[in-house]
Amino acid sequence: MDPAAHRRIELQSPEDLTYLVDNVRRAAADSINTAFPPVDNLPDGQEDELRNRIEQLVNDYILKTFTLAAPNLTINGLPLSNPAALLTPSSSNDRDPATQQRQPRVHYEYEPFDPRKRDRIEQLISEEEDLLRSIALLKRRAPQATAARWSDATRAGIDADEELLKLVCERVAEEGSVSGKKALEGMGPLERQEDVEGRWDEAVAGLGRLKRDMPAAVAKMERARVAAGYVSGGR
Repeated sequence: MDPAAHRRIELQSPEDLTYLVDNVRRAAADSINTAFPPVDNLPDGQEDELRNRIEQLVNDYILKTFTLAAPNLTINGLPLSNPAALLTPSSSNDRDPATQQRQPRVHYEYEPFDPRKRDRIEQLISEEEDLLRSIALLKRRAPQATAARWSDATRAGIDADEELLKLVCERVAEEGSVSGKKALEGMGPLERQEDVEGRWDEAVAGLGRLKRDMPAAVAKMERARVAAGYVSGGR
């Protein structure tokens, strides 16, 4: 029969199959002992050939049955890759019914297969892959974002300094004009008044040009610093 035509028998571990085979062999040995009790008064060196032949036929039948059934079995969701290794008796004593009767029956306990745990494992693996992709994306974008924030902070600092400079210049010009007028009140014309006023006007004009040209100078300095960093970084 085609194994794909029906649902396979699901086992949890190789020991489950070994347990089933051992139980079948043990039941067969009990039936043989009932039908053909062991003969104790045989001469030395002689064996019960009929009983031995029946045991061999029964064991061959059990082995053939499980071998044919192996394609219809799965162990933990996987097909049997080497069923002969699980169906072959571990020693010659396994064929001895008396030895089989003396052997204790061992019951193995295994946690049943839980599809929810398998789904949880797949979910955790997917989350791990997502985190790895996020980390790789951050490695690509974080330096650029950090540089942009630093540039914005520097530009804001420069704007604040320029505003403060403007206020200071206006205050100095105002206080200087007032104090100069007060100092000259009550005094007659000075010998070099025109020269002093001209130099004062030149100083005020120079201060205005300095205030006007300072942003351009700061921008040039910033471009020079970026260019120096680009060259020294070896990009």
